[in-house]
Amino acid sequence: MQALRSLHPYSWAIIIGTVFGRMATSMSIPFLAIYLTQEKGASAGFTGLIIAVSSLVGILASFYGGYFSDRFGRKKIMGISIFGWCIVFVGFALADAIWVFFVMNALNGLCRSLFEPTSKALLSDVTDPKHRLLVFNMRYTAINIGVVFGPLLGLYFGSAASTAPFFIAALVYFVYGLVLVFQFLRIKVAETAAGQHIGVREAFHVTRKDKLFMLLLIGVTVSVFGYSHFSATLPQFFAATPSIEDGAKLFSMMLTLNALTVLIVQYPIVAVAKRYSLVLSLMLGNILITVSMLSMAFLHDIIWIACAVILFTIGEVLLFSMSDMFIDDIANPAMKGTYFGAMGFTGFGGVAGPLVGGMLLDYFGAMQPIPIFTIISFLVILGAPFLFQVWVMLKGRKQEPKPVLKKEHI
Repeated sequence: MQALRSLHPYSWAIIIGTVFGRMATSMSIPFLAIYLTQEKGASAGFTGLIIAVSSLVGILASFYGGYFSDRFGRKKIMGISIFGWCIVFVGFALADAIWVFFVMNALNGLCRSLFEPTSKALLSDVTDPKHRLLVFNMRYTAINIGVVFGPLLGLYFGSAASTAPFFIAALVYFVYGLVLVFQFLRIKVAETAAGQHIGVREAFHVTRKDKLFMLLLIGVTVSVFGYSHFSATLPQFFAATPSIEDGAKLFSMMLTLNALTVLIVQYPIVAVAKRYSLVLSLMLGNILITVSMLSMAFLHDIIWIACAVILFTIGEVLLFSMSDMFIDDIANPAMKGTYFGAMGFTGFGGVAGPLVGGMLLDYFGAMQPIPIFTIISFLVILGAPFLFQVWVMLKGRKQEPKPVLKKEHI
């Protein structure tokens, strides 16, 4: 409780805003693939391209988003991106032509790539080092609280057949932006300024020459490739396969199960995992995502599908709950925004996942899940050797970063 009371008001604003923001987006964005294929008649491959463009733009912009936050300040970048997001969601709601969805999802990726690394850097700036694992995990919990209710609301509002729920997302992010602006004006905090003298080329050079960071980046990118199939390939497969009745409803249930599982297992898993290597936790997360994706090739009963989703979720928790803390530990304080932004290159996995999944569905068809999910699983497990090499390097140096967190804070 003492740790919670010590959290900065900025942290609370971001965490609470994340709950409602993710609730709003998870009642709309995850259903976009179904809406485009079922209502607009788009092919699975082109739908995969539309979904993937968000991550592609994120790759190109995330590094700059983090760098700009170091150079120009967290508050300015967060304000610009969140109100830009409101306009994007209105664009989704009014869109009719398929090319408009492509443009809007590209802009969605741009806003996210500016806001996410900047908000993480701000959380790090205003949080005591011994409480950072707690605050990063609270943010992750906030995401999943939103995702518990978002898909159910999306099902209720008919997000698989309408774009109207995007108006709700626009309103929620507008209010979120107003709250942040109010906090920024009410409470003045000195922002990290050391990065203002670092040019963008120099910042890129520093991260590129960091071998430890680059190996980690590759391993996490491949893991994100596997993770992306949950929201891109699975909904299309569930909706198209004759072995599953009412695939859109099943997908919304699995999204909710995924988020509920995170809320239940996150803190017990983190409490155990923090005693061991951060990188081994990431590697185990990669393996569990691989196994769960492979199991989708053989499962048709809802109970067993739910078990696979739970296994996938444990892997997700290990992957995402530890990666932010690892980056926070290895980054130079003057370049934390840059390092968090550079992790946006993991979006390569988010681009490749929907594209590969869409092409596999087009080529094999939903009637043949075994080759589809076997190929996906083989590609995902390729990330484990890179993460293992990070572990070897850290073990050799005997200086692996570990979270500093007392047991009572979890």
